[in-house]
Amino acid sequence: QVQLKESGGGWVQAGGSLRLSCEASGRYNMGWFRQAPGKDREFVAAVRWTGRDTAYGDSVKGRFTISKDHDESAMYLQMISLKPDDTAVYYCAADDPYSVRPLARKPDEYASWGQGTQVTVSS
Repeated sequence: QVQLKESGGGWVQAGGSLRLSCEASGRYNMGWFRQAPGKDREFVAAVRWTGRDTAYGDSVKGRFTISKDHDESAMYLQMISLKPDDTAVYYCAADDPYSVRPLARKPDEYASWGQGTQVTVSS
């Protein structure tokens, strides 16, 4: 397992932007998930360890962008046009190293998790 640490969460008004970061070293497929109170953990986005392949959940497509540092030290989630429904704890997760399978969209497909960072969007 790899150690992951999220940062960049906070409070923002609807329509605003935030950028989340996840510290992680190594060549892993990685993903972002979120979980609002009383709801299941929801897939947000994933990126292949090469940085060349991405996937997004339907609710964030066109508003969120996932990326990785070229030196493989961090992953990011740029969020724009935020809505109150985006309010949740956001988690980063890592798959097995050098994975070539399709980008995972289910929480149980990821081996390592960060502790989460709160994002609150007010109307």
